[in-house]
Amino acid sequence: MSLSYHDIEQFIIREARFLDDREWDSWLSCYHEDVTYWMPAWDDDEELTEDPQSEISLIYYPNKDGLEDRIYRIKTERSGASSMPEPRTTHFTSNLEILSQNDSEVKLRFNWLTKAYRYKKTAEFFGTCFYTLDITGEQPLIREKRIVLNNDCIHQVLDVYHL
Repeated sequence: MSLSYHDIEQFIIREARFLDDREWDSWLSCYHEDVTYWMPAWDDDEELTEDPQSEISLIYYPNKDGLEDRIYRIKTERSGASSMPEPRTTHFTSNLEILSQNDSEVKLRFNWLTKAYRYKKTAEFFGTCFYTLDITGEQPLIREKRIVLNNDCIHQVLDVYHL
C-alpha cells in the first residue's frame, strides 16, 4: 500500500478522534496485534529511559492484549486508574513528519496536545509521538507507538485517552 502525506495525516487525526469520541473498538482497530505501546519516563538526568524491560516507564504494553485489557477496564468501569467519570478530551496534532517510508512501513513523528476536562478542572498534556505504521494490509496499522510526554510533572493518573 502506498500512502500519501495526506493519507497518513488523516489516519493520525482519525485515531485521535476515536479517543475523543470514546469509540474504543475503533481506536483499537488502528493497532497491529504485535504493537509496542510505550511512554518512557524522564530520569533524574532529564534523559528518557531507553529500555521498558529494565527501566521505569509511564506506560508500557508489549502487545495489543494490554491495550485491549485497558479498554475493557475503561468500558466496564473496572479501572484502577479511577477514570470514572471519563474526562472529556480534545486531541490536537501538528508538525507531522515522515521520517522514512518503504513498501511495508512508514516511520513518522508528530507533536500532540491533549486538553482534558473533568470535575470542573482543565488539564493539558503535550509531547511528541513516534509511530511505525505497518502498511502491508488494506489499511495502515500502528506497529509501534512511542509517546514522549514533555510535561510529566502532573497531579493525576494518565490513561490512554490523555495521549
